[in-house]
Amino acid sequence: MNPVASLITGSNLPAGETLFVTFRLAGSVSTRAFRALYQERQTAQDAARLLPAPELPAAFRRAEKLFFLGFDALLDAATVGPVFLEKEKIADIVAAELLLLEELGFLVVAFVLLPNHVHALLHLPAGSGVSFYKALELLQQRTAAQCRRLLQATLPPEADFWQTGSYDYPVHDATELRRLLTYLRTHATRTGHAGRWLDWPYRYVAPAYE
Repeated sequence: MNPVASLITGSNLPAGETLFVTFRLAGSVSTRAFRALYQERQTAQDAARLLPAPELPAAFRRAEKLFFLGFDALLDAATVGPVFLEKEKIADIVAAELLLLEELGFLVVAFVLLPNHVHALLHLPAGSGVSFYKALELLQQRTAAQCRRLLQATLPPEADFWQTGSYDYPVHDATELRRLLTYLRTHATRTGHAGRWLDWPYRYVAPAYE
Protein backbone atom coordinates (compact mmCIF):
# COMPACT_ATOMS: atom_id res chain seq x y z
CA MET A 1 0.00 0.00 0.00
CA ASN A 2 1.16 3.51 -0.75
CA PRO A 3 2.48 5.02 2.53
CA VAL A 4 0.36 8.13 2.02
CA ALA A 5 -2.81 6.10 1.65
CA SER A 6 -1.92 4.07 4.74
CA LEU A 7 -2.01 7.28 6.78
CA ILE A 8 -5.77 7.32 6.36
CA THR A 9 -6.84 3.73 5.75
CA GLY A 10 -4.67 2.01 8.33
CA SER A 11 -5.55 1.67 11.99
CA ASN A 12 -2.12 2.96 12.98
CA LEU A 13 0.11 5.67 11.56
CA PRO A 14 3.17 4.45 9.66
CA ALA A 15 6.58 4.83 11.29
CA GLY A 16 7.91 8.35 11.48
CA GLU A 17 6.49 11.70 12.55
CA THR A 18 3.06 13.03 11.63
CA LEU A 19 2.40 16.60 12.68
CA PHE A 20 -0.37 19.14 12.34
CA VAL A 21 1.58 22.37 11.89
CA THR A 22 0.36 25.96 12.13
CA PHE A 23 2.49 28.99 11.37
CA ARG A 24 1.37 32.58 11.06
CA LEU A 25 2.29 36.04 9.90
CA ALA A 26 4.14 38.24 12.39
CA GLY A 27 1.82 40.26 14.60
CA SER A 28 -1.30 38.29 13.65
CA VAL A 29 -2.40 37.78 17.28
CA SER A 30 -2.26 40.40 20.00
CA THR A 31 0.30 39.70 22.71
CA ARG A 32 -2.30 40.17 25.45
CA ALA A 33 -4.75 37.72 23.91
CA PHE A 34 -2.05 35.12 23.34
CA ARG A 35 -0.76 35.41 26.90
CA ALA A 36 -4.27 34.94 28.27
CA LEU A 37 -4.74 31.84 26.13
CA TYR A 38 -1.35 30.48 27.15
CA GLN A 39 -2.23 30.99 30.83
CA GLU A 40 -5.48 29.06 30.37
CA ARG A 41 -3.51 26.16 28.91
CA GLN A 42 -1.05 26.28 31.79
CA THR A 43 -3.90 26.18 34.30
CA ALA A 44 -5.49 23.21 32.53
CA GLN A 45 -2.16 21.38 32.47
CA ASP A 46 -1.58 22.07 36.17
CA ALA A 47 -5.01 20.61 36.93
CA ALA A 48 -4.22 17.58 34.76
CA ARG A 49 -1.10 16.85 36.82
CA LEU A 50 -3.32 16.20 39.83
CA LEU A 51 -5.12 13.35 38.05
CA PRO A 52 -4.19 9.68 38.32
CA ALA A 53 -1.32 8.75 36.00
CA PRO A 54 -3.49 6.76 33.51
CA GLU A 55 -5.66 9.86 32.91
CA LEU A 56 -2.76 12.26 32.34
CA PRO A 57 -2.17 11.80 28.56
CA ALA A 58 -5.82 12.33 27.64
CA ALA A 59 -6.11 15.35 29.94
CA PHE A 60 -3.02 16.96 28.43
CA ARG A 61 -4.35 16.35 24.91
CA ARG A 62 -7.66 17.99 25.86
CA ALA A 63 -5.79 21.02 27.22
CA GLU A 64 -3.76 21.22 24.02
CA LYS A 65 -6.83 20.95 21.79
CA LEU A 66 -8.63 23.69 23.70
CA PHE A 67 -5.56 25.89 23.41
CA PHE A 68 -5.39 25.31 19.67
CA LEU A 69 -9.09 26.03 19.11
CA GLY A 70 -8.74 29.34 20.97
CA PHE A 71 -5.54 30.16 19.11
CA ASP A 72 -7.07 29.36 15.73
CA ALA A 73 -10.15 31.45 16.56
CA LEU A 74 -7.90 34.45 17.25
CA LEU A 75 -6.18 33.94 13.91
CA ASP A 76 -9.44 33.53 12.02
CA ALA A 77 -10.79 36.75 13.55
CA ALA A 78 -7.80 38.61 12.06
CA THR A 79 -8.40 41.65 14.27
CA VAL A 80 -4.72 42.65 14.27
CA GLY A 81 -1.76 42.33 11.95
CA PRO A 82 -1.30 41.79 8.21
CA VAL A 83 -3.29 39.53 5.88
CA PHE A 84 -0.68 39.13 3.16
CA LEU A 85 -1.80 35.59 2.28
CA GLU A 86 -4.90 37.08 0.66
CA LYS A 87 -2.62 38.11 -2.20
CA GLU A 88 -2.55 35.47 -4.90
CA LYS A 89 1.17 35.80 -5.68
CA ILE A 90 2.03 35.44 -1.99
CA ALA A 91 -0.20 32.38 -1.67
CA ASP A 92 1.42 30.87 -4.77
CA ILE A 93 4.87 31.16 -3.19
CA VAL A 94 3.86 29.57 0.10
CA ALA A 95 1.86 26.76 -1.50
CA ALA A 96 4.67 25.89 -3.91
CA GLU A 97 7.24 25.75 -1.11
CA LEU A 98 4.99 23.49 0.96
CA LEU A 99 4.73 21.02 -1.91
CA LEU A 100 8.51 21.14 -2.40
CA LEU A 101 8.82 19.51 1.03
CA GLU A 102 8.08 16.25 -0.77
CA GLU A 103 11.47 16.53 -2.47
CA LEU A 104 13.00 16.24 1.01
CA GLY A 105 11.05 13.07 1.74
CA PHE A 106 7.95 14.51 3.41
CA LEU A 107 4.43 13.38 2.60
CA VAL A 108 2.32 16.51 2.26
CA VAL A 109 -1.11 15.21 3.18
CA ALA A 110 -2.98 18.53 3.18
CA PHE A 111 -2.72 22.24 3.84
CA VAL A 112 -4.88 25.33 3.83
CA LEU A 113 -3.82 28.97 3.56
CA LEU A 114 -5.89 31.59 5.34
CA PRO A 115 -5.28 35.37 5.21
CA ASN A 116 -2.80 35.38 8.09
CA HIS A 117 -1.83 31.77 8.80
CA VAL A 118 -1.16 28.32 7.38
CA HIS A 119 -2.23 24.87 8.57
CA ALA A 120 -0.52 21.77 7.20
CA LEU A 121 -0.68 18.03 7.80
CA LEU A 122 2.79 16.60 7.18
CA HIS A 123 4.30 13.16 7.57
CA LEU A 124 8.04 12.49 7.68
CA PRO A 125 8.79 8.77 7.29
CA ALA A 126 11.21 7.08 9.67
CA GLY A 127 14.81 6.93 8.51
CA SER A 128 14.56 9.94 6.22
CA GLY A 129 17.48 11.68 7.92
CA VAL A 130 15.63 15.00 7.68
CA SER A 131 14.95 17.30 10.63
CA PHE A 132 11.25 18.20 10.72
CA TYR A 133 11.88 21.51 12.42
CA LYS A 134 14.91 22.51 10.37
CA ALA A 135 12.97 21.87 7.16
CA LEU A 136 10.10 24.09 8.37
CA GLU A 137 12.52 26.79 9.50
CA LEU A 138 14.15 26.83 6.07
CA LEU A 139 10.72 26.91 4.39
CA GLN A 140 9.83 30.00 6.41
CA GLN A 141 13.13 31.64 5.52
CA ARG A 142 12.72 30.97 1.79
CA THR A 143 9.10 32.10 1.63
CA ALA A 144 9.83 35.21 3.70
CA ALA A 145 12.64 36.23 1.34
CA GLN A 146 10.49 35.72 -1.76
CA CYS A 147 7.44 37.43 -0.31
CA ARG A 148 9.47 40.42 0.87
CA ARG A 149 10.42 41.16 -2.73
CA LEU A 150 6.72 41.42 -3.59
CA LEU A 151 5.89 43.50 -0.53
CA GLN A 152 8.67 46.06 -0.64
CA ALA A 153 6.20 48.94 -0.63
CA THR A 154 4.21 47.68 2.37
CA LEU A 155 6.64 45.70 4.56
CA PRO A 156 9.48 47.66 6.19
CA PRO A 157 12.92 46.01 5.88
CA GLU A 158 13.17 45.57 9.66
CA ALA A 159 9.77 43.90 10.00
CA ASP A 160 9.41 40.12 10.24
CA PHE A 161 7.24 38.30 7.72
CA TRP A 162 6.47 35.17 9.75
CA GLN A 163 6.02 34.99 13.49
CA THR A 164 8.99 33.13 14.95
CA GLY A 165 8.34 29.42 15.40
CA SER A 166 5.20 27.42 14.78
CA TYR A 167 2.49 25.50 16.62
CA ASP A 168 3.06 21.78 16.19
CA TYR A 169 0.60 19.13 17.30
CA PRO A 170 1.70 15.46 17.07
CA VAL A 171 -0.97 13.32 15.43
CA HIS A 172 -1.56 10.25 17.60
CA ASP A 173 -3.46 7.86 15.35
CA ALA A 174 -5.23 7.48 12.02
CA THR A 175 -8.59 8.47 13.51
CA GLU A 176 -7.18 11.78 14.67
CA LEU A 177 -5.55 12.30 11.29
CA ARG A 178 -8.91 11.86 9.56
CA ARG A 179 -10.48 14.39 11.93
CA LEU A 180 -7.74 16.93 11.23
CA LEU A 181 -8.03 16.34 7.50
CA THR A 182 -11.74 17.16 7.70
CA TYR A 183 -10.85 20.27 9.73
CA LEU A 184 -8.60 21.47 6.92
CA ARG A 185 -11.02 20.58 4.14
CA THR A 186 -13.79 22.64 5.75
CA HIS A 187 -11.78 25.47 7.27
CA ALA A 188 -12.24 27.99 4.48
CA THR A 189 -16.02 27.46 4.36
CA ARG A 190 -16.35 27.47 8.14
CA THR A 191 -14.54 30.79 8.46
CA GLY A 192 -16.40 32.49 5.62
CA HIS A 193 -13.59 32.40 3.06
CA ALA A 194 -15.70 30.98 0.27
CA GLY A 195 -15.20 31.06 -3.48
CA ARG A 196 -11.55 31.41 -4.41
CA TRP A 197 -10.47 30.34 -0.93
CA LEU A 198 -11.68 26.84 -1.71
CA ASP A 199 -9.53 26.60 -4.83
CA TRP A 200 -5.84 26.21 -5.60
CA PRO A 201 -3.50 27.50 -4.26
CA TYR A 202 -5.34 28.21 -1.02
CA ARG A 203 -6.31 24.65 -0.15
CA TYR A 204 -4.56 21.42 -1.03
CA VAL A 205 -5.47 17.84 -0.25
CA ALA A 206 -3.35 15.01 -1.64
CA PRO A 207 -5.27 13.46 -4.59
CA ALA A 208 -5.87 10.17 -2.78
CA TYR A 209 -8.09 12.00 -0.25
CA GLU A 210 -10.09 14.37 -2.41
